[in-house]
Amino acid sequence: MVSVLVVEDEIGLARSLHDGLHNHGFSVQTTHDGFSGYRLAKEPGVDLVVLDWMLPEMSGVEVCQRLRSEDISVPILILTAKDGTTDETDALATGADDYLRKPFAFAVLLARCDALLRRGSVAEGWSELVVGDLALDPRRRSARRGQCQVDLSRREAALLEYFMRNPGQTRSKAEILRNVWGDAAMETNLVEVYVGYLRKKLDADFDTQLFRTVRGQGYRLEAT
Repeated sequence: MVSVLVVEDEIGLARSLHDGLHNHGFSVQTTHDGFSGYRLAKEPGVDLVVLDWMLPEMSGVEVCQRLRSEDISVPILILTAKDGTTDETDALATGADDYLRKPFAFAVLLARCDALLRRGSVAEGWSELVVGDLALDPRRRSARRGQCQVDLSRREAALLEYFMRNPGQTRSKAEILRNVWGDAAMETNLVEVYVGYLRKKLDADFDTQLFRTVRGQGYRLEAT
């Protein structure tokens, strides 16, 4: 059974998340402060952490940073009342895998959790993906183009993996959001931002551009 750790100081919300996730077949632990969340997230068997941004004892941001500094790669979904793309970028920069603004529908949270768990499961099953001169190790979040090796954030790696599993196929922003972020209703400029990150890391120093913008349709990775 998949184990989810919920770290949320709003008791009513924590209880609601516990009951909802439990009713969908998850094993659920809940705690209400950052320090205990940090301690529990390090224990073996935790498959996913749902982590509030603002917590007593230790903030969710600090919990995230500490876990990643210790090479603990459990997927983390940040919950926050903060708003705006900049805040999402800040949250992901701490090492979180996804970000969900309050208030949210439980169905959306469930879809995000499923997407993170599915992504982790897929990554464990592949040693390397190769398209032309581009290679990706999804588990280590390391890409290589020619002789150029680059490290990727979790979101960048997830987006690149999606493109590499669909080479030569144009994907709309809604499709990308649904498959990489788990929610097609999110702000579409997130896709533009992260495609830009990949272009800077994997296209900027090469004559042949892999990432194509298809006007009015979306993006594709050229299958060269």
